[in-house]
Amino acid sequence: MANAAKVQVTGSHDGNAATAHVDTFAQQHLPPRELWPEFIFTRPELHYPPRLNCVSYFLDRWVDQGHCDAPCVISPAVSYTYRELQALVNRIANVLVGKLGLVPGGRVLLRSANNPMMVATYLAVIKAGGIVVATMPLLRAKELSYPIQKAEIALALCDGKLSEEMEKAKAAAPGLKQVVYWGNGTAASLEALIADASSEFRAVDTASDDICLIAFTSGTTGDPKGTMHFHRDMLAVCDGYARNILRAEQKDRFIGSAPLAFTFGFGGVLFPMHIGASFVVLEKTTPDDMLAAIEQYKTTVCFTAPTAYRAMIGKLPGRDISSLRKCVSAGETLPKPTFDAWLKATGIKLMDGIGSTELLHIFISATEDEIRPGATGKPVPGYEAKIVDDEGHDVPPGTMGRLAVRGPTGCRYLADERQRKYVQNGWNITGDTYLMDSDGYFWYQSRSDDMIVSAGYNIAGTDVEAALLTHPAVAECGVVGAPDEARGMIVKAYVIAAPGVTPDVQLVAELQEHVKREIAPYKYPRAIEFVTQLPKTETGKLKRFALRQLAQAAVTSSGVAAE
Repeated sequence: MANAAKVQVTGSHDGNAATAHVDTFAQQHLPPRELWPEFIFTRPELHYPPRLNCVSYFLDRWVDQGHCDAPCVISPAVSYTYRELQALVNRIANVLVGKLGLVPGGRVLLRSANNPMMVATYLAVIKAGGIVVATMPLLRAKELSYPIQKAEIALALCDGKLSEEMEKAKAAAPGLKQVVYWGNGTAASLEALIADASSEFRAVDTASDDICLIAFTSGTTGDPKGTMHFHRDMLAVCDGYARNILRAEQKDRFIGSAPLAFTFGFGGVLFPMHIGASFVVLEKTTPDDMLAAIEQYKTTVCFTAPTAYRAMIGKLPGRDISSLRKCVSAGETLPKPTFDAWLKATGIKLMDGIGSTELLHIFISATEDEIRPGATGKPVPGYEAKIVDDEGHDVPPGTMGRLAVRGPTGCRYLADERQRKYVQNGWNITGDTYLMDSDGYFWYQSRSDDMIVSAGYNIAGTDVEAALLTHPAVAECGVVGAPDEARGMIVKAYVIAAPGVTPDVQLVAELQEHVKREIAPYKYPRAIEFVTQLPKTETGKLKRFALRQLAQAAVTSSGVAAE
């Protein structure tokens, strides 16, 4: 890829195709062009026309092509064919424009668990030329008011079950003028508003690089950042990862556990709709719920996090999940013990992948026949990746450094100085420490700020976590560096003991010796603390910075670290 021609696709923000946006707030708050990453479109499937409304491609195209009666979105409460979903989306779009005053470029907050109405509202906002700002259903009012104010949102659509925190957020963010609820049975509900709306709606003629989504990061490293994505980006992740790595088929049925507000989760909508397939959405996505739905709906493609796969393994007896044929793991690093255990239990190789909210979806992964257990994989076709040092210089294979990526999608923060840190020399610097081997495979080491430097050794906390997870007494764990006077830092593990296991001093010693046997002895956790839960984001990612704060506080209060 190093010598591939770089293609700059023209669009509204290059001055060659007029934006459809009447409300230009988002466009005006894009980073300066010199701070954008370099976008490359080296593959023909990534060449998009100057005018593009992505919903026309994902939804209307299938109705026009006679695929209208095929199943599209499925849930325990209600299911829709492509034709039925189009009719619902069009009614909502007509109400957004005709009754709620949405103009192209206007931002609409969405708040719901994963259900068909969340899918329909998401698509309707984009079809009407608006910009979606989707939020996690468990966020509290304070967490909701931040994106409302940052993105200057005046309208929200929300599941009635989540009204309490929504109303508190509205009070805290006076710019939010109107909230329309669905599912609450009132005369002002979304269902009542769309009852007499037309099922015909022509997609707004947006430019391919008009913004259609502002996705806020999960906040693992401070205030959430609003990442801005174009209509063409929604297709690019399908034409890159889904087409070339996932390789699903129209007969496939997808299921995932991540919230649709999380871009990893929304891939579980985009990818099937890109090929005319179907997908299941669940409001509750515990491992038990997932297994029951896989069995009931005969799903074939599963998207979830490594911790969920690990939890499902013990619940497989008595379940028929033989319909599954592809399983994607992302959201956090996939430990090799989890890969091995899932393969042994199901015969399916977990397809690891790394993506980011900034790049919308997965950019490093591997097809099933190219997987190397423990490695994330190689750059998705259309993307390039390399390892650089702190100064941005390339480092040789086998050397740990910062992951740098570029391709058809990339970071454009909403009015945020952190753009300068994420994009350097035209590359997206993801905040992950990796090494690339001589065959071009990328091996995850740590988040760049999670690397533990102890007595001169660089230790990746994920190495220690993977080792601990091979011990039957460990259900979950998180490993960070804790301050230590003698060593600078020591490795500290926070461990949730498996059911029926007594967490005591004897188990600490046993786990320490186990890690020494599994990986280099210097990496063993010199401190182990048993906990009943680990701090996680709404997307299920471990909040390592919260663990680091705990470790710091423990040392500060006691002045003693375990040896």
